[in-house]
Amino acid sequence: MKNLAIGLVGAFALFSFVASQAGMWSVDGAHSRLGFTILHNGITNVHGNFGKFTMEVTTPNEDFNGATITLNADAASVNTGIEARDNHLRTADCFEVEKYPNITFKSTAVIATKVEGTYTVEGDLTMHGVTKKVIFNGVHTGNGKNYKGTEVAGLQISGVVKRSEFGMGEVSPGLADEVKLQADIEIVKN
Repeated sequence: MKNLAIGLVGAFALFSFVASQAGMWSVDGAHSRLGFTILHNGITNVHGNFGKFTMEVTTPNEDFNGATITLNADAASVNTGIEARDNHLRTADCFEVEKYPNITFKSTAVIATKVEGTYTVEGDLTMHGVTKKVIFNGVHTGNGKNYKGTEVAGLQISGVVKRSEFGMGEVSPGLADEVKLQADIEIVKN
């Protein structure tokens, strides 16, 4: 009976420890950026971002190994700093925001690499009504507390996709097919 009681106390303590390490996080939009870079005319990079997006991260333990990540970006919030170009990006030539208002990403695996704090982030990216399997690089840039005393963490997620694979615009010498995606994210523990 004594061993059963000790075993139950031990199991409860272990469960409590594991549960305290797990967490749900959401994006701090004021301190995060979801951006992209594309080569124009083979000589210069054009940068842009999406001003409206949400991200949820669920961690099963104290690091991000095995985490699940979901992202939803408002395609109409695309911003390259030039209104005429942004308006064109919203048309059927590119994002076709009237028909496909959201860009989504859902991770299928977040796997720690051999380098501490780095991860391979695999998942399904949906743009322009097309879903593709993608692999991104992830970096946990650190943890801290925000001004409210709530735990925060930094993540950088980056990778390259081909816009032609999502049916977005003609491939031409003037605009590269490859688009670099970069998310610099501060997440807040819920």
